[in-house]
Amino acid sequence: MIIDTSCYPTDQVDLAWWHDGEPYTTDRLLRTMDGPYFVNGKPRRIDMAFVQPPQGNTIYTWTDGELSGPESIDKYHAYVLGAVQAHPDRLIGCYVYNPRCGVQAAVEGLERYVKQHGFKMVQMQANMHAYRPDRALDWVRPCFDKCAELGVLVKLHTGDGPYSIPTEWVPMIKAYPTVNFIMAHFGVQTGGVYCFEPYQWAMELPNVYCESGWCLQSRIVEFAKTLPKHKILYGSDTPPNEPGMWLRLLEVLCTNPPQGLNLDEDTLEDYLGNNVARMVGLPTSPPPRSFEEACQRLGRQVEPQPVIPLY
Repeated sequence: MIIDTSCYPTDQVDLAWWHDGEPYTTDRLLRTMDGPYFVNGKPRRIDMAFVQPPQGNTIYTWTDGELSGPESIDKYHAYVLGAVQAHPDRLIGCYVYNPRCGVQAAVEGLERYVKQHGFKMVQMQANMHAYRPDRALDWVRPCFDKCAELGVLVKLHTGDGPYSIPTEWVPMIKAYPTVNFIMAHFGVQTGGVYCFEPYQWAMELPNVYCESGWCLQSRIVEFAKTLPKHKILYGSDTPPNEPGMWLRLLEVLCTNPPQGLNLDEDTLEDYLGNNVARMVGLPTSPPPRSFEEACQRLGRQVEPQPVIPLY
């Protein structure tokens, strides 16, 4: 089971990233997920993905001053909600908590999207929404109170200053030991390379997990040597990223040292999706044991690809 923890389908150009090209629609995302991607020589697809609105598109609805908090929340979630409802076998909803829409409205929206629409994750983007996570306690605590009540997984955008440096979240993480927190992007974004912080906090705190996307390949090898095996979760941040390169970043762990660490395929499958599946109550599956089994799961026959060994 391969599950991507970070995807952003939309029917408009991302208003923060301003990507070139056409909007990255649900259809484009599903085609991307279908691959095939070759993992240890076997053709695979990304079976499921957590989807959420691009963060830049969660801003305009409250900055234009024309919508109420609940209206703003529903507007920026509308496309993703439609995608999840149309493809429940492939897409899992992730709610974006934006206290700028009003804390009460944002918390009520969180409960509504979890209970009524089956969303299983909450995203916090302190940089895009402009608040300090270690100081804006009246904004953050109500959200985490509700997450603790509902048992919802929380994903924290990390890697950007001034408000998304991983350690800034630690006081709140310690205050909510029953909530599981994913440090998205492994502390790497436009603002800096803080990858050692998520690693160190995941080693120290039982409720901290690390999303693999954006991390440096050599650091992943280094961290995977000592991180508990349930602590690494695959995520690609698509778009702007292409998911295959981040699959390769984890696949390389199965090769020989020093580039890899001779990781077994079952543990790799945990990293790729089974770990997060267990966290949100989805079924797990073992990796395909042969090329033929992989094609059968994929639902189509593909040509083998050469495997490039690392000596």
